[in-house]
Amino acid sequence: MRNKIKVLIVDDSAVVRQTLEELLNSDPHIEVIATAADPFIAADKMKKEAPDVITLDIEMPRMDGLTFLRKIMTQHPIPVVMCSSLAERGCETA
Repeated sequence: MRNKIKVLIVDDSAVVRQTLEELLNSDPHIEVIATAADPFIAADKMKKEAPDVITLDIEMPRMDGLTFLRKIMTQHPIPVVMCSSLAERGCETA
């Protein structure tokens, strides 16, 4: 049996975190191992258990998602899926 894909959800919206967690956990091949309201919490959780992939919001308090993405990629490259209302097709932020 294949191991499940371990996901860390990082978003300041509790509703988004809960919705993504329910959606991802409904797939038998995916397991949400943690959620975090900001990148600092996410970094602490990544020290305890390394995810296979991260879903990441762009606009968050204390540190924005793009800054966190740069830090992740220099320290521990990992697949990241950006999930944000700011990341519409063709926009500069995306």
